[in-house]
Amino acid sequence: MASSNQLPKISHQSTDLEAQITPLEREIDQASNENKVIDYSKRSQWLRAAVLGANDGLVSTASLMVGVGAVKQDIKAMILTGFTGLVAGACSMAIGEFVSVYSQLDIEVSQMKRDKKRGKDLKEENEEEGLPKPCQAAGASALAFAVGAMVPLLGASFIREYRLRLGAVVAAVSLALVLFGWLSAILGGSPALRSVVRIMVGGWLAMAITFGLSKLIGSRLD
Repeated sequence: MASSNQLPKISHQSTDLEAQITPLEREIDQASNENKVIDYSKRSQWLRAAVLGANDGLVSTASLMVGVGAVKQDIKAMILTGFTGLVAGACSMAIGEFVSVYSQLDIEVSQMKRDKKRGKDLKEENEEEGLPKPCQAAGASALAFAVGAMVPLLGASFIREYRLRLGAVVAAVSLALVLFGWLSAILGGSPALRSVVRIMVGGWLAMAITFGLSKLIGSRLD
């Protein structure tokens, strides 16, 4: 009788322990979820396209404008060159990204079909969500290129004096390169200083080489 009377107490105590442990487990789970390490590699695909498009639009358009400015001091020629570079570059980026991503899509879809024929257990919904999106990639690349190309255009649009205009373009591009480098480092979880220096040096080299060669060829043609 004594043992039978103790059984309910034991079960009651176990129930109380479970009730006490459950909130604690929830707090542990919540803390572990908050402290989860971010997998930055998942951002690599869209981050690469965004940084590449914006940086390409910024550097290529600025280099074109600086190159034309090396041989012509007319503001209209510089602005027209920059605008033409914006439109042509955005279209080129969109078409190139669409074709390359569509090729990747064809490869992955073909691989999925081969895996199904081999009898592999696949989750179709998750795989379809993870497939590359050509139209989305093309639109993002074109938009990023246009945003980058607008920086040197805005930097030169309201300055008539030749040398000051060139300086404004270089200054605006340098500031944008710092911003793009810092932003890509933050999103990718990489050292900010290294990213900023790498992008700035590349942009300055592109503008300097274009300016120097344009100046050289322009003097030879005169």
